[in-house]
Amino acid sequence: MSTLCGADCSGCSFKAECRGCAATCGSPFGGKCVAAEYIKNNGRDRYAEYKADLLSRVNDFMRNNGLPEATALFELTGFLVNMAYELPNGESVRFLDDRNVYLGTQMEYGDRFLGVISDGSFILVCSYGMNGSDPELTAYGHLKG
Repeated sequence: MSTLCGADCSGCSFKAECRGCAATCGSPFGGKCVAAEYIKNNGRDRYAEYKADLLSRVNDFMRNNGLPEATALFELTGFLVNMAYELPNGESVRFLDDRNVYLGTQMEYGDRFLGVISDGSFILVCSYGMNGSDPELTAYGHLKG
């Protein structure tokens, strides 16, 4: 499967649904891919620079919110990371688009995990238990830059 960003999708169990970003003009699941959008507009050579800059902006946000820094960002499909968060009124909401591909990471955070997701304009940070159980929205904001 051919990709625009160079990701190795050979081991992905969602290949049939995706068909690859090269074959779908950067919309592997029918939505937007932050990597493909950037590469189409600025070239593949500059994508690594973009990810490094985004990681720096993410870590500024993390530090400002008393959270640990991320070490890397990875392409993550929305339907795998779009958790439902319970609001104080009992309503459950999701903030991401299942069809989009974001940049993010996961790290251990005490006895839970911390998930970080961004499309370059916003950042969503959540904590959750094993297998995504009991997700809680930790921080959300717009990224500067």
